Amino acid sequence: MLQNNQRLPLIDILRGFAVLGTLGTNIWIFAYLGEASAIMTSNYSGWWSFNDFLRMSVLFLVNGKLLGLLTIMFGVGLELKYQQSKRQGNAWPGMYIWTLVFLFTEGLIHFTLVMEYDILMSYAVTGIIVAFIVKAGDKAINRCLYVFGGFHAIMILFILLSTLQGASVLYDSDSVVSLYQNGTWFEQIQYRLANFLYYRAEAIFIIPMNIFLFLLGVKFMRNGVFSQSEHGRQVRKRLFSIGIYIGIPLNLLIFIPGGTFDFPVRYLFAPILSIGYIGILGKLIEYKKADWLWKKLGNVGKMSLSCYVLQNIMASIIFYGWGLGLGGKLNSIEIIAIWMSISLLQIYIAHMCIKHFHFGPLEWVRKNTIQAITRK
Repeated sequence: MLQNNQRLPLIDILRGFAVLGTLGTNIWIFAYLGEASAIMTSNYSGWWSFNDFLRMSVLFLVNGKLLGLLTIMFGVGLELKYQQSKRQGNAWPGMYIWTLVFLFTEGLIHFTLVMEYDILMSYAVTGIIVAFIVKAGDKAINRCLYVFGGFHAIMILFILLSTLQGASVLYDSDSVVSLYQNGTWFEQIQYRLANFLYYRAEAIFIIPMNIFLFLLGVKFMRNGVFSQSEHGRQVRKRLFSIGIYIGIPLNLLIFIPGGTFDFPVRYLFAPILSIGYIGILGKLIEYKKADWLWKKLGNVGKMSLSCYVLQNIMASIIFYGWGLGLGGKLNSIEIIAIWMSISLLQIYIAHMCIKHFHFGPLEWVRKNTIQAITRK
């Protein structure tokens, strides 16, 4: 358990890695003009072309895995706020609720103006629930880990059984593609608001998984997973083994076309590899010659909210018809190159913001908004 104000570098590094990696999934939805099927296999009955195989190879590494890692890191952040509140003798969750209200509001704006697959609203709701679970103590945390984790696993296995019996998920992609290819920005806003419940279904569906992963982040923080001590290294070594020997084989099921394993891989098996990434990054940061890279990733992690929103704005401008209109026109190599370019640009922007302002723009707005509320 963290006993002082010391910032653990691995936390920021993992958060930055997760944010940039999340774009590795979302970039395909942008590039295929809103087609969620671009990250699924339901449209395929046989093997892929090289172009599709390359896309699925990237998705094998990132789809659900980096989102799972980001979710765990949100739980870590909640635990840090909880420990800070205890040190200062403040009531919990207290003012932390305002942080989550800000997050929900920012997510609603992000959903409306930028991207229908926003995750921030779901994180805000999850954070409120988990804040009260944490307040209830260790027994409540352990009990809820089993309850919410088990409930989520049962739901996914039920979907898997339904799929094996012939059920399928249908995507109405033609109208969406036409809208993002030819529609104006205001027409896209109207479409998102008109289909609000449809596009928030996933955000609601994953709340049990989010609660489990938030609480896992709390447990990891309390068990010293992110410390540079020998204990921390040994724990991360075990997480590495879980990711490599369990996570990778299960996630390889994504290469079986037909959509059967789309949901299990993204929502059940991916988080197993997510915790493996904690072990992998924890080992890599011991390579001191790459300290410059870890510092840059850490800067992204320090302004993860700003980077998450900014990368989606950039992708919208690049791919949608009201912007550069490149959606539906690029192959996988070109899409990956754009992902890498946006990531490098964000690393530079984060470096400059942290160097000169110590905050990202949205982090600054959040801090000052909450301070203004506190003074009232």
